Amino acid sequence: MAAAGWERPRPGSLALLGPAPGAPSCPHGPTLLFAKTSQGKEQGRRFYACSACRDRKDCNFFQWEDEKVSKTRLAAREEYNSNHQPPFTHRQNVDRYKNFVLLPLSKRRFCQECQQLLLPAEWEEHSDHQFLCDITTTQLKSPSQLLYPLENKKTNAQYLFADRSCQFLLNLLIDLGFRRVLSVGTPRLHEMIQSRASQEEEFSVRSLLLDIDFRYSQFYTEGEFCHYNMFNHHFFGGEAARETCRKFLYEENGERVIMVTDPPFGGLVEALASSFKKLMAMWKETEKEGHDNKEMPVFWIFPYFFESRILDFFPSFSMMDYQVDYDNHALYKHGKTGRRQSPVRIFTNLTPNMIVLPEEEGYRFCTVCQRYVSSGNQHCEICNSCTSKDGRRWKHCVLCKKCVKPSWFHCNNCNCCTLPKHSCEKTDIGCFVCGKAGHKRSACPSLSRTRTACQPDKKKGQKTRKRVKMGICKRLAMKHAIFSKRKVKNKKKKT
Repeated sequence: MAAAGWERPRPGSLALLGPAPGAPSCPHGPTLLFAKTSQGKEQGRRFYACSACRDRKDCNFFQWEDEKVSKTRLAAREEYNSNHQPPFTHRQNVDRYKNFVLLPLSKRRFCQECQQLLLPAEWEEHSDHQFLCDITTTQLKSPSQLLYPLENKKTNAQYLFADRSCQFLLNLLIDLGFRRVLSVGTPRLHEMIQSRASQEEEFSVRSLLLDIDFRYSQFYTEGEFCHYNMFNHHFFGGEAARETCRKFLYEENGERVIMVTDPPFGGLVEALASSFKKLMAMWKETEKEGHDNKEMPVFWIFPYFFESRILDFFPSFSMMDYQVDYDNHALYKHGKTGRRQSPVRIFTNLTPNMIVLPEEEGYRFCTVCQRYVSSGNQHCEICNSCTSKDGRRWKHCVLCKKCVKPSWFHCNNCNCCTLPKHSCEKTDIGCFVCGKAGHKRSACPSLSRTRTACQPDKKKGQKTRKRVKMGICKRLAMKHAIFSKRKVKNKKKKT
């Protein structure tokens, strides 16, 4: 049975049915249950796949829901999962860090290939690797600049906040009165908070980083970092890590908590929403007065074109116009214009007029909408709203009764606004074989019948090709033998 709140199945696609009780595990924690769909209905067997990796090259776990797995295979799977865990535990990494900072600067080394802090006893083992020397305290406090970013957009996607965006977020959180930040997949923000806390005595903001990248455990204690998979709400550290998170969410002495999250843009929105709801429920369970009818404050940083999907799961959220930019992303950078502007925005359940955006960057307050908007986002009198999503000025279409992108025009055949160069054919035709709607080529019944009919011929063809190949191999072997004999005879004649 599909869990409440999961995405509505789309024709000829995969539907996520959610985390199932007793689901098998891969190296990334409990797997998720999926099903193939056609015309909005399930088609075929359900199966389990990795929650974090959508590409089978990254994690090839696959198991049918009704499949009976032998004890031998289960034992092999457990061994595989344990072999694919980090070489050191979090506690061991904390102890290693303590020993590392005691070393003189000349003996502080970082292996770039293993992405690991090295103690002198380990130098020989990494002698043929590239490493950095003389690691300073400043570098240790900025691990996101020391570690290589993991840029798999569907799993890790460590596109790190630029200083401009990171500083804006931190200042905004302080101005809003938050003193505890649950940083879910935001290592750059976490390290900025940690760095300020170590340098300024009066700085009272605290942060807990939840991230799937275990490399950060080399730099933070168990009270500062939890190894966490945001796609299945899995704490790799077990109940101890879960309790660390629960204690952090408890608002002591009026210290307000907010969750700031920056998930991979290629990740499944429904899986993320499920995990975030569980973190919000964990906050509610702290039994603080006034939590009954409230949601934990959230900043979800994601591209604007996912707005409708996010609002499906969190109707109380609204999108801010602030453009978030990244250091190591080729496109999502500040200062670009037109369509090249960063599409990444802040989605929040806070009241929009509380979010003050920097006026020096062109943002202004719309008195009608009661929120800050970008300079190009002009208020539409007909829609009675500032309608632009991408930073450009949108135009109102009387026929569509809404504002659309400036590059779109109204097509009478399609009866909607769209790009000038487009096909007026219906988009629900999904099959290239039979032309019928509701399924794609891979699930076409006509194709499966053709395959079945052609199977005997295919087998015959395979046998024929095999015989031909064998014949060619034999002839080549005979030629080689004859040539070798001739060579031997020629040598004898010469001698």
